[in-house]
Amino acid sequence: MPQSQVDTSIHDVARWIRDAGSVMVLTGAGISTDSGIPDFRGPQGVWTKNPKAERLSDINAYMADKELRVEAWRARLEHPAWAAEPNDAHRALAALEAKGRMDLLVTQNIDGLHQLAGTPPERLIEIHGTIREVMCMDCDDRAPMEAALERVRDGEGDPECRTCGGILKSATISFGQSLVARDLDRALGAAGSCDLFIAAGTSLTVYPVAHLPRLALAAGANLAVFNAEPTPFDPDASAVVRTPLAESLPALVELVG
Repeated sequence: MPQSQVDTSIHDVARWIRDAGSVMVLTGAGISTDSGIPDFRGPQGVWTKNPKAERLSDINAYMADKELRVEAWRARLEHPAWAAEPNDAHRALAALEAKGRMDLLVTQNIDGLHQLAGTPPERLIEIHGTIREVMCMDCDDRAPMEAALERVRDGEGDPECRTCGGILKSATISFGQSLVARDLDRALGAAGSCDLFIAAGTSLTVYPVAHLPRLALAAGANLAVFNAEPTPFDPDASAVVRTPLAESLPALVELVG
């Protein structure tokens, strides 16, 4: 994007990044839509268009209903993450970290695209888990997702844990499950001590993650919201950018220098 066309708010955010001692970023589904992964709550979101799909993410329903688990495994086979590649927004945040300008990236996404873009695991928290691994609900064994998907392709509707025979699911946090305590504690600590909090592609309506920008604001940090749709935090933000993330975040990193 030519510099003359860059949203003036992005210049402000770039300055805040250069001046900050600590920068924290939170990303949501909106950062992956340009990679072909639909969001959930937007106008074309998965749950907006098909509210029944939300039930697949309910842990109590999943554990109690074998037919639902079979349906969930069929959906995993076709998940768009398997064909997706990181887009310019993912790569921009990886570049920001490589410049030493981003201390922590917390993502609500389960697609693994931040890692593929180059964000190192020590700077990344997948607060809602990852679809790229499978876990046993009984013995907590974890393994690559592809091995379980291959069993489904071979005819197993609801593959059991090879270690204990328990129920398997993706290593994601479903509705009704608690977040991993150490990940949440780390995120809360970072939010309460950062100088700049950037929220990108997230509705900021899902708790407890939506507490993070509130903690940052309470500690005196600047809040920058990069999102196509309004969020509850827009009135309190120091900058609100509506430009698509695949344009705005690369422009931001270029301005940081």
